[in-house]
Amino acid sequence: MIRTSFHAGAIAAAVLLLAAGPAAAQNTRRVAPDRLPAYWTLTNTQVNADVPNTGKNLDQPGCVAVTYMIGSNGLPQNVVAAKTIPAGDLAQVGVSIVKDFKYAPSGVNRAAEPVLTYYVAGFNLPEDPAKKAEIYKQCQLPGYQTT
Repeated sequence: MIRTSFHAGAIAAAVLLLAAGPAAAQNTRRVAPDRLPAYWTLTNTQVNADVPNTGKNLDQPGCVAVTYMIGSNGLPQNVVAAKTIPAGDLAQVGVSIVKDFKYAPSGVNRAAEPVLTYYVAGFNLPEDPAKKAEIYKQCQLPGYQTT
């Protein structure tokens, strides 16, 4: 009997934690990429990316917008490719880049509060700054510009 109650209690606790996860993420501050250094400083000097040998549109100019939460430990969580221009297999490369990021709290975030943000990775970009900016603009995500 006690063992069954323990399992039921453990299951109830797990369900509560799973339900609290999305709710906590909804209350987490959204920070635009250009404002992120006020909250978190990227400490990597280099990152590793998993690049496929073959795939769709790997050689085309484009970008990938990757959303994620920086947890209180400074590591990315819930890493998702939100937008890929043009559609293809570069999304997995963008995700692998962000998963390798490491952060330290900075500026107004000395308490290391988690934030939601995104990163835009550009691929095969043209040299012309105007054309490059045009490609990056396609990967901007709404809802982050207000911070």
